Amino acid sequence: MSYDAILILILEGVFALLLLYFHHLLRNPKQIVFSAVIIAGAFVLRGLMLTHQTLDYQDFLKVWVAYFRDNGGWKAIAHPIGNYNVPYLYFLALISYVRISDLYLIKLLSILFDILLAWSVMRIVEQFTTSNIRKLAAYFVTLYLPTVLLNGSYWGQCDSIYAAFAVLALDQALRDRPSVSMVLFACSFAFKLQAVFILPIILVLIIHRRMKWWHLLLFPITYAILVFPAVYAGLPIKDAVMLYLDQMGTVGQGLNYNSPSVFTVFGDVASKDFAGKMGIVTAALSVCIILFMNIRTQYKSEKKVLCSALLLTIAVPLLLPHMHERYFFLADILSLAAAFTAPAYFLLPCLLQFASLLGYHAYLKGFYLYPMFYGTLALLAALLLSLFWFYSKKRA
Repeated sequence: MSYDAILILILEGVFALLLLYFHHLLRNPKQIVFSAVIIAGAFVLRGLMLTHQTLDYQDFLKVWVAYFRDNGGWKAIAHPIGNYNVPYLYFLALISYVRISDLYLIKLLSILFDILLAWSVMRIVEQFTTSNIRKLAAYFVTLYLPTVLLNGSYWGQCDSIYAAFAVLALDQALRDRPSVSMVLFACSFAFKLQAVFILPIILVLIIHRRMKWWHLLLFPITYAILVFPAVYAGLPIKDAVMLYLDQMGTVGQGLNYNSPSVFTVFGDVASKDFAGKMGIVTAALSVCIILFMNIRTQYKSEKKVLCSALLLTIAVPLLLPHMHERYFFLADILSLAAAFTAPAYFLLPCLLQFASLLGYHAYLKGFYLYPMFYGTLALLAALLLSLFWFYSKKRA
């Protein structure tokens, strides 16, 4: 690994520590030293993973950065490149100008958002507790969460980016900042289509009177602002706006791609097209049920909003066809926030990690450690536990 990459990694570690310091969670030298050691460990682990190359990097990310480098950097934004939305391509275009290995820079970008993701989880937890220990623990555990470590530092994926925006959007909504929240939800969606799993929470927030209908206008406005630089550079508006529709048209024939969805059970069926449509209908029905649950409940309930977000991010990808192993990333994160909010439910992140890591192992190692059906059972158990939490009378 180059010295430049090591230096950037160290600076990111310092940034992770400073976020805690300026959030007034480190009150004496002992706490600063202890936190520095914990954070250093998290970044040493990330440093050890930086050199690993996956097929996703070799076949896609590396090729896209090379295309930017060979075609004028930012000027190439005008060309339709890959299947990521343009806000992430902005970063790849900028990376193409830097002499440091693009492998390191792609991963270091995701690591930066790992920090913001941990900070966002900590901010949600602090709305339910005054305990600095629980707040710090939520921050540290997020940094060490296996799927967070593997996703960016080892795999080179960018799920921490859209997840950080989504969790921070939820935090802002719970703090009664609906405009900021809606802008952040739009940013999350602009980076990755998988943000749609949590977007029905906007309707939950309207039900709980934390947002008004007019706030919905901020979503397309924000999205338009984010894609405008690419359009201004020459990218056709259709390509900038319709990318996700094009993605949905290229999901492939498989009902399941190393995902612990229900199609680990129903994947081998006579009519995959019919099974896929039934999955979509069932997922839509699950969203309606969650909305109905909130209509019948009290308003301004922070716990029910957080729990609804968790239910959505488990149920929707659990029931949809064509899901991949990483599509429960946001559920992984929200289950951890739920556990630190209500420690009695600490089994939730354990179940989610087990299910997600089965899929990660299948892709990263090339074989199944255990049948993916076990992951489906774990998610069903997490769904039931989340429902129990939703209807419990305790605030957290």
